[in-house]
Amino acid sequence: MQGSLIQAAHACLAAASVEAKLESTFAAAAAFRRGELVVPADAPAPEPIGMPGRPARPRLVHPRELPRRGLGSEAGRAAFIHAIAHIEFNAIDLAWDAVYRFRGMPEEYYADWVSCAEDEARHFGMLQARLQAMGHGYGDFDAHNGLWEMAEKTAHDGLARMALVPRVLEARGLDVTPGMIRRLQDVDDVETVRILEVILREEVAHVAAGSRWFRWHCERAGVEPLPTFRRLLAEYARAVLHGPFNHEARSRAGFGEDELRMLEEGLAAAG
Repeated sequence: MQGSLIQAAHACLAAASVEAKLESTFAAAAAFRRGELVVPADAPAPEPIGMPGRPARPRLVHPRELPRRGLGSEAGRAAFIHAIAHIEFNAIDLAWDAVYRFRGMPEEYYADWVSCAEDEARHFGMLQARLQAMGHGYGDFDAHNGLWEMAEKTAHDGLARMALVPRVLEARGLDVTPGMIRRLQDVDDVETVRILEVILREEVAHVAAGSRWFRWHCERAGVEPLPTFRRLLAEYARAVLHGPFNHEARSRAGFGEDELRMLEEGLAAAG
């Protein structure tokens, strides 16, 4: 008997503890692969977006309130790893919300975002284990809510969501992770480097899914991708778009040369 992927995604979003979020994500992804979860034709409309289930900690603060920490000390590295773990924990919910919120999409769309949710949960688990090996845990440091705030702003429009969450916020990881890896190599943190190399490699596919479905939405709406992307960046993401850009990784993730040129020109104009 088949169950509802929409209901499973909603349950994953609602799961409040770290353990429940991971367990429900892995279970739903496995059930989907086995063909046990489908998108029912009569699924009710999605609920208005709100905060997903989260543990009581970390405390969420404005990004300006987060202290800058160096990687020279173990405490500094733990805070750094915690910040990345928080991004990955948010990314689990972002993937499930993409499944839950947007109806009438091809089956391949749902397969992409279920796969992303599973990857993000696995990434979080690796970072959580690394934190625990250093004597810390998820929630020990403050964090911010920027990723989910963009999800709330784009909840009304699948095209905007695909343009701005995977292709702006998550693509930022493609830009900054190589530098993070080099800094960690400088302090001989081999274990964290290994984890970030896995994350960087797999995040390319996640951003590529955003590129694929952004263009699908543009084709369905009869609009050109480049001016549409430019308009959405100006409307939603002017404050969060930062360079330098990793052209090689972004190209593999579905960015065209015209888009990369537009990003560079927009950054130059803003400067």
